[in-house]
Amino acid sequence: MTTIISVPSSLDDQTFEQIFDQLAPLPPDEKILVDARRTRWASPFGLTGLLALAQTRLERPTFAVPELDETTSYWARAQFFKHAEGFYDILGRPPRPRAASGSSVLLEVTPVAHTQDVHTVVENIQQRAQAILQEKLHLESSVTMRFTMALSEVCQNVIEHAGCGGWVAVQAYRWQQRAPGRAVVQIAVCDSGMGFRKSMESEHGPRLTDRWDDGMALEETVIRGATRFRDPGRGQGLAGVRKFIGKWEGKFSVRSGTARIAVIPVWDEDVPLQENLPHFPGAQVQLTIPEKYR
Repeated sequence: MTTIISVPSSLDDQTFEQIFDQLAPLPPDEKILVDARRTRWASPFGLTGLLALAQTRLERPTFAVPELDETTSYWARAQFFKHAEGFYDILGRPPRPRAASGSSVLLEVTPVAHTQDVHTVVENIQQRAQAILQEKLHLESSVTMRFTMALSEVCQNVIEHAGCGGWVAVQAYRWQQRAPGRAVVQIAVCDSGMGFRKSMESEHGPRLTDRWDDGMALEETVIRGATRFRDPGRGQGLAGVRKFIGKWEGKFSVRSGTARIAVIPVWDEDVPLQENLPHFPGAQVQLTIPEKYR
């Protein structure tokens, strides 16, 4: 028997909760069909999250390709199908990918498992990021280096905390949901590894407190800069990303286990901390940098 996991028509970090909700009750060896036939759009979080989902299954899942040609064409340019074929049995016929240069894809879906992968990601995006950040978002030239540093930090987080590989993607587009017509650049990095709480416990052992849970682990890592590493200077990565995002009025969210924490700008109506969410392993990070109002 195969359980069908329905993918929302518009897939981002918020609507992906519908997938987590469907997936959480299922044992990891249950056969599933991830049905994206009615899906019309996906953010970088949506594409990387679908790959992280497949990594959690002991029985190889099936993926039903979106029916809309415009959607499959974009997903192919973003290299989603190239990687999905390694984890899913594909139902449908995705198009051959075309070059992403000149499109809204700043960084195609890219695996991150080793430090060298992070260097490659940064090298591949620097030139495209500079053009988008300055010409489309009207940000100062100095933001490009900070942007690539933030990208590097969230990718490095996979290597340090996940215990397995993850995925990164970066896209630029006009955001119609929360800030109509405003250009944004969005980074998503998703993995299905051990997550923040287990990562910190692996070094320090379980915390002897009633409130030690996924939410507290996120607060300590993202807000206070805590780390499982004893080396001086380690653990400031995500706290530093939080400060960078705050300076440019961006949004930063991290989901891990059963909790999600967010740094929220004035243009968004999210909540700072959500707990008791459907469990999903690993960590899922998203950064959104908006166009500067002139």
